[in-house]
Amino acid sequence: MNSLSFLDSGQDQFPPPELALTEPNGLLAIGGDLSVARLSQAYYQGIFPWFNEDDPILWWSPDPRAVFVPGNVHVSRSLLKFIKRMSWRFTINRAFSQVIRECAAPRAKQQGTWISPDIQQAYLAMHLQGLAHSLEVWNGDDMVGGLYGIAVGQVFCGESMFHRQTNASKAAMAMLSQHLHAHHFRLIDAQIMNPHLQSIGAKTLNRREFLALLHQFRDGVIAKECWHRQEVFLELD
Repeated sequence: MNSLSFLDSGQDQFPPPELALTEPNGLLAIGGDLSVARLSQAYYQGIFPWFNEDDPILWWSPDPRAVFVPGNVHVSRSLLKFIKRMSWRFTINRAFSQVIRECAAPRAKQQGTWISPDIQQAYLAMHLQGLAHSLEVWNGDDMVGGLYGIAVGQVFCGESMFHRQTNASKAAMAMLSQHLHAHHFRLIDAQIMNPHLQSIGAKTLNRREFLALLHQFRDGVIAKECWHRQEVFLELD
């Protein structure tokens, strides 16, 4: 039976994701905390936090799930030409705190943000533990786009992206896809489908299929140099 669980700030374990509510879609638990241990446990089980600043912590496992296969993010020829013309640079983990602040900034037609100061501090702690990572897009010395997420074995769980110039977030996704494919990642979790994700090749899996793949790949070993602070180069030919 689907049910909603209430967690305390102690050692409560998450219930199985399959018990998440159908309405609202995927809501699994309320409460707990945003410690590194709690967040790590959540992503390992296919669960993520998503809540407004004044709400209690809400944990989700939606059905269906939006995913990409690394290397299969759709990049049109026109977008490749555009990126080449812009001469953007791409880096890994050079400016994590700046990326998450940019992702939290107000956007057009959006009231507020779920990326509260508490969320920012929680994911910065994950980053300092080598669990959360960022990819940045630069125009000269100005950051014009980027994204961040959590690495769980051979699965990358995308959290948010932003752009300050047209197509910079799409360029970030293209670079992420190429980078993860080169380092033998098997899945990108994009959480909830939207038109933007669908336009660049996201597919949906039902929860059972997604969890089966997560269980298969979450203990996979990735070379440490994957997340070293570095400049990376998008193949544009």
